[in-house]
Amino acid sequence: MMEADVVIANGTLLTMDAQMSVFKGGFIGVTGDRISHIGEEDPVPIRAKKVIDAQGGFVLPGLVNGHTHAPMTLFRGLADDLPLMEWLTEYIFPAESRMDKDFVRTGAMLACAEMILSGTTTFCDMYLFEDEVAEAAQETGMRCVVGEVLYDFPSPNYGPIEKGFEYTEFLIRKWSGNPLVSIAVEPHSLYTCNADLLTRANHLALTHAVPLVIHVAETKNEVQESLKKFAKRPFEYLESLGLLGPHIIADHCVHVNDSEIDTIARNQIKVVHNPESNMKLASGICPVSKLLTKGVTVGLGTDGCASNNNLDLLEEMDMAAKLQKVGTMDPTALDAPTVLRMATISGAKVLGLENLVGSLEVGKKADIILLDTRKPHLTPLYNPYSHLVYSARGNDVTHAIINGRLVLENRRFLSLDLEEVLGRAKEKAQKVLSWVSRS
Repeated sequence: MMEADVVIANGTLLTMDAQMSVFKGGFIGVTGDRISHIGEEDPVPIRAKKVIDAQGGFVLPGLVNGHTHAPMTLFRGLADDLPLMEWLTEYIFPAESRMDKDFVRTGAMLACAEMILSGTTTFCDMYLFEDEVAEAAQETGMRCVVGEVLYDFPSPNYGPIEKGFEYTEFLIRKWSGNPLVSIAVEPHSLYTCNADLLTRANHLALTHAVPLVIHVAETKNEVQESLKKFAKRPFEYLESLGLLGPHIIADHCVHVNDSEIDTIARNQIKVVHNPESNMKLASGICPVSKLLTKGVTVGLGTDGCASNNNLDLLEEMDMAAKLQKVGTMDPTALDAPTVLRMATISGAKVLGLENLVGSLEVGKKADIILLDTRKPHLTPLYNPYSHLVYSARGNDVTHAIINGRLVLENRRFLSLDLEEVLGRAKEKAQKVLSWVSRS
């Protein structure tokens, strides 16, 4: 009989492999940090130190949150339903100017807890004091791609932009070869970064063979400002600077025309769709169907909690599918299997991790989640893809394994003290209220 460290048995396995293989009553074995066995056989032909009975529920790859600002969990609900500039200038910017490392670490720990509980095992983050985000991810056992946000004006973390590049290089050196943490170069956007900054950031990313993450074409105003300032639309401007290529991860891409979609596809740029944030901020609807038709790799993100207001990628899948249908007036647009791919294997490809995670295959890293389907809102069960996208909720997740480590068991954390994290978050919230009241 074969042996493994952990076996998950009696589950409906949605592998998300190239064949979209499904194993009903299937099993999966984990040895070390990798998937060592997978199949559909009764009795399970593996002896293991630990056996998890999926009880007929879903077993699938951990979800990939392709774009967020994790520490902004501490700004959740701070100032909702306001015009963007009022929200930024009167609440968010004053609060962020007072942040420190401990504030960011606490917000990141809270975000990791929320993401794990709702099935996310990998996330891509852009914010300040990103070394603290990386440390929080490693402590909680999450996989991540993180990068310090770079922009023209001084940062509460590094000060002038020259120090921002030094900090980014420090992150690249420190986390090189880490099994969970990867680093990206992350200039914020065209409207906060001048041409020299963007060009230097691109050179740094190419030199170290890491992704470059940037917000692009999120709002109509951004496009109008680009035309006014550069006489070019955002992707035309980036192309004129020589920045485009397969290392680029473009977040949002709401206001892109057919020519820009061709440019995105030709340069193999990866896109992250953030439907709930785009709805809440009234930014618009990303043309995901058109991007996919052109062969563009599109992942799914939540954006930050201040503009969402949660990190539940299962809910994000539901919104992504429905928003695309109403936007195109086509009920067949962005079907359930396609959306689930965006949150798993396509999301992994966006981050350059598709050879490690995103699907359940022998040899890949063991990033696996389990969902309990013995619930009224998941009964009866005809189509597992439809259930996951349109019916499942974050609190249906019962177990999470990341890099072979069981971090959540029966919704109980094994990698963090939730009560301690919640207590620290409440303390930081009191500081936020004092900051805003004095601003």
